[in-house]
Amino acid sequence: MSKKVMVCVTPQKSCDRLIEQGYNLCTEKKDALFIIHVADYDFKFEEHTEEGEALDYLYEQAFAHRANLTVVRSNDLLGTLVNLVRKNKATHIVVGASGNPDDEHNMVLKLKAKVWDQAEFVVVPALS
Repeated sequence: MSKKVMVCVTPQKSCDRLIEQGYNLCTEKKDALFIIHVADYDFKFEEHTEEGEALDYLYEQAFAHRANLTVVRSNDLLGTLVNLVRKNKATHIVVGASGNPDDEHNMVLKLKAKVWDQAEFVVVPALS
């Protein structure tokens, strides 16, 4: 069975380690890699030069890793990610570690609770 790996990123250049992890999961030619970034509607890329540069970097990384890059505007991060998991039929989800693992606001735990039966999670630890 082919893998469909979805990597959830923020517009930071340090997300390349998440992309690399997702790429390494794709061991067969028919496997697919999706890089996903969800931006809030209120976020203005033109006012945040570093984030704009990081998005350019994400496009370069997607091209280098033969991945599809999707940037979506939404104020419902969790709902949008759940929809993308289902739309892309993701079998694996790569995310960065999110703050306190027991925090009720932990997005990784919330996403995992919604799609645990569809996709395997790979949580990449924060850089120390």
